Amino acid sequence: MQELIDKLKENAGITEEQAIKTLETIKEYVKEKFPMLGGAVDNLLGGGTNN
Repeated sequence: MQELIDKLKENAGITEEQAIKTLETIKEYVKEKFPMLGGAVDNLLGGGTNN
């Protein structure tokens, strides 16, 4: 997930904290709207912010 955080920081010009919050928000939204993808989302984006 760090690679995606770094990409967001570079492309969007945001801080690491903002990038992490953005990814967590997207992850939770996708899991809420598409529960059957929960495992795939966790595997792709990590189970938490430390992955």
